[in-house]
Amino acid sequence: MYIPPQFAISDTAALHRIIREHPLGVLVTHGEQGADADHIPFEFDPAVGPLGTLTAHVARANTLWQRCPTGTPVMVIFRGAEAFISPNWYPSKHEAHRQVPTWNYEVVHAHGTLTVHDDDRFVRGLVARLTRQHEASEPKPWKMTDSAPEFIDTMLRNIVGIQITVTSLVGKSKLSQNKEVRDRLTAADTLAARGHEELAQAMRDTTRGGG
Repeated sequence: MYIPPQFAISDTAALHRIIREHPLGVLVTHGEQGADADHIPFEFDPAVGPLGTLTAHVARANTLWQRCPTGTPVMVIFRGAEAFISPNWYPSKHEAHRQVPTWNYEVVHAHGTLTVHDDDRFVRGLVARLTRQHEASEPKPWKMTDSAPEFIDTMLRNIVGIQITVTSLVGKSKLSQNKEVRDRLTAADTLAARGHEELAQAMRDTTRGGG
């Protein structure tokens, strides 16, 4: 990934935040048939492993866990907030007419080594944790015990667990840092008015201290 210095994310907490707030990752693998990608929601534990551990599950019918046995190097892409930026949103454009359209975004690439876990205890614990995490905001969170045990057992037999020991985290935060502060703030206000509050706030944060 090409990362100009002003767009590089060096803060580990910021990298973890993007993964935590945008857990649907793109698992990129490469095998005899070339490159492939699977879109999977991940659980992230920053305290396990040198740089954290990603855990997920795939359908047993998905050949990923057979094509990529334990020890396979992989990459997971986590894309955060993103949106198109019009040059018309920059005050300086209307003075010098030297701005062009662009796209702002935050993204993290997590590189690591895959481990396959084809066992009931692992996938049952993982599904329970993911369920608690993502159902927490519901008025009446769904629980695995809401369904008949035999139904849950059948569903669990149809998935395989995977775990990725993260060996490197690379992040890019392209938020108009190469523009004047007034341009960033005005563009952020426009984004917020159009419903992109997360990206707008990230752009505002880059202006702290006049940077």
